[in-house]
Amino acid sequence: PRDATRNELLRIHSPDYVDGVTRASAHPEAGDHSRWGLAAFGDTPPFAGMHEVSLLTTGATLVAMEEVLAGRLSVAFNGAGGLHHAMRDRASGFCIYNDPAIVCGLLADRGMRVAYVDIDAHHGDGVQAAFYDTDRVLMISLHESGRTLFPGTGFASERGTGAGAGYSVNVALPAYTDDAAYVRAFDAVVPELLARYRPDVLVTQQGIDPHFDDPLTHLLLSTRARAHVVGWLAAQRYPWVAMGGGGYALDAVRRTWAMEYFLMLGAAVPAELHDPDPPVLVGDRRRSIDQATDEVVREALAAAW
Repeated sequence: PRDATRNELLRIHSPDYVDGVTRASAHPEAGDHSRWGLAAFGDTPPFAGMHEVSLLTTGATLVAMEEVLAGRLSVAFNGAGGLHHAMRDRASGFCIYNDPAIVCGLLADRGMRVAYVDIDAHHGDGVQAAFYDTDRVLMISLHESGRTLFPGTGFASERGTGAGAGYSVNVALPAYTDDAAYVRAFDAVVPELLARYRPDVLVTQQGIDPHFDDPLTHLLLSTRARAHVVGWLAAQRYPWVAMGGGGYALDAVRRTWAMEYFLMLGAAVPAELHDPDPPVLVGDRRRSIDQATDEVVREALAAAW
């Protein structure tokens, strides 16, 4: 990786915000940095060197983009990236610089049609905000409903404005969605919309926090659902820039990203990477989750252009 440049950061972030992060990075204990979303007791506290670290994580995603655009790689993965909550002038949700949005913006500036697919448990709100009024980036986010999880956004009614109307597509899944319901939702939304949009490049955020062991979320996904989703993405042969994201059950993170890396390589997945006994809903819970999932899928497709 390399450091992101200031001009690359400014594709999404305001000059004042970048300056504010730089000052907070140099002197995190001096002054009040909360106007930039950096608060000692908030979700994104300032720390020494945060600007420099964030330049490197963002730059890694930019290197991934450059390698894919040059044709040297068909897919490049930056596990340290995927910081999708950062806004134009505010840090949020552990995210300082929004590398997915920066890459999507730079690709769109080249005249490319970009499909962004976010499978983190949390809504990709910062990316949505960056492209809410344009049709150059199709933003699809599958996430736990904002009714039960940070950042409290990502409903089907958030569909974009102006030229971007219908190009923000949110699948706000109910808490306790398991493999069967999630796979059905993904298969109903993502393949259809990508086929209609015909992107030039695919950008993905692949947080592992939908996993059933994750302590911060309420989805019940296993490696089996992730293998289905990432295997489908790998089979499409779009030039592909992939990033990590959230994930707070570290065993699940290491196994799932390892598995997804095998899938990106087109290699066999070792059986020991899979969850041995994933949760499966039955009875009334099965019916309730299926009905709720089918409803949010209908709402998401109805909101698409």
